[in-house]
Amino acid sequence: MDSLALLPDLGPEAVLVDAAENPPHAHALLTALAGAAARLPIVVIAERADLNRFGWDLVADDLLYPGAPAAEIALRLAMLRPRLGGPAEGNIHLGRLTLSTETYQVTLEGRPLDLTYKEFELLRFLASRPGRVFTRAALLREVWGYDFYGGTRTVDVHIRRLRAKLGPEHEHLIETVRGVGYRAADLSADR
Repeated sequence: MDSLALLPDLGPEAVLVDAAENPPHAHALLTALAGAAARLPIVVIAERADLNRFGWDLVADDLLYPGAPAAEIALRLAMLRPRLGGPAEGNIHLGRLTLSTETYQVTLEGRPLDLTYKEFELLRFLASRPGRVFTRAALLREVWGYDFYGGTRTVDVHIRRLRAKLGPEHEHLIETVRGVGYRAADLSADR
């Protein structure tokens, strides 16, 4: 359970916990995950015999049985994302900003923004997870990939360019968390 502190750096889209072998331990882990600040879709894999023994509904968002096919797992995760605030396929919205994951076009208040591929990918990654803070190292790993050899200043440069393209009235869409990293503004909290 000590490794839960590393979870924000990994930036997962969802967490699957296999409770088939050790249901009490899995339930304790899920309880700790449910109490974590980052809201991630959590799926438990549990045996039918353990359904009534533990309060899975209090600590997980969905349930799978052991041996579930990959297609079922993928479908359940895709269905969870919109319910838990994750992006649906197609368009991602952040305030008046719209990103099309199908056409790689970005519009802000209806006007197109000219972004490079990496600027788009960085903005897409952040905007699809509003409110979640990512370290520079996590952003390098997720957007640039494990084989990128540049320094973390690369992230700062791309963030600065994105903010410049958003303009002064919309640069607040990408927030700096001093000493940690960056996040997309969680505009749902303002409603």
